[in-house]
Order: sequence, then C-alpha cells, then structure tokens
Amino acid sequence: MTTTARHKTSNDTTIVAPGRTRAPAAAAARGGGAESVDPAELPVRPGEDAWTSEEVHELHAELISELDRLQNEIDTAEAAITGLMRDSNDGAGDDQVDAGTKNISRESELALANNARDSLAQTEHALARLEGVGFGTCESCGQAIGKARMQAFPRATLCVQCKAKQERR
Repeated sequence: MTTTARHKTSNDTTIVAPGRTRAPAAAAARGGGAESVDPAELPVRPGEDAWTSEEVHELHAELISELDRLQNEIDTAEAAITGLMRDSNDGAGDDQVDAGTKNISRESELALANNARDSLAQTEHALARLEGVGFGTCESCGQAIGKARMQAFPRATLCVQCKAKQERR
C-alpha cells in the first residue's frame, strides 16, 4: 500500500505521492505556467484556428482542477484501502464468502487508486508540456496533434494516426 505525504510550504499544502513532487494547485493557478505560454507557439493542424490566450488559460485551469480531483480520489481510495486492510484482520470466524467479498472490495479499491495514479501522472505530464515544451505535438511523429483533440483530451500525447497504430499493436 502506498501512503501520501503532505508537506507544508509557506502558503499551501503540497500533496506529494511517493516518487512525485507537484506544485500546489493554488500556487500554479496564481502564477503558474499559463501566463508564460505563448498561444502562437502552440501547434495546430491545417485548417484549425490558432490558440487564444483565453483557451490556454481555460485548458490550464482544467488541468489544475483535474490534478486536485485526482489527488482527492487517490486520498479517498487510500483511506478506503486502509480501512479494508484493518477490517481484514477482524475476520476471525468469517466464512469463505465474507473473506472473498473483502478481497474483492480490497482489489477493487486498489485498482481504482492505481487508475487514478496513472491519470494523475498523465495530467502532470500534460501540464508540464503546456507550461514547457511539447504541448500539442505528437511524441511519436512530431506533428501537431490538433487543437480540437487537445481541447477534448488535454492529456493526449499522440496524434490520431499514431494512437491508432499504437492500439493496433
């Protein structure tokens, strides 16, 4: 089981999963990278309108909100897992059905937490690309992913063609 550590900074609480560091969402929203992004530098596919500052800010805010939601989901799942682990020791006298139900519940919560961790990592990567270099560029072929795809799924790292190739493998 993985635990979540909370580190206090001067203004905010930063939630840090093991092996990860992340700026507090409030700090990122205040003076984060959205202001440093030049919308004209974000790639678009032929026929698409260029990015606007408003669209970039909206996307940035959506990613920050998603980070917070996912971290809360992870915290909730970990609390449930802790409770299920504690309850599993109290199972003296449980029949096989009760023990099986507890195992299924525990495995389900672990799967939910792992999925949320994967989504959190993808969202952190998307935010880093938006604030740095590479947002909207396919990590496989280097072509523009497309503004419409990025607005629909900001965590996308592959264009539609490369994603289709990946899924065929």
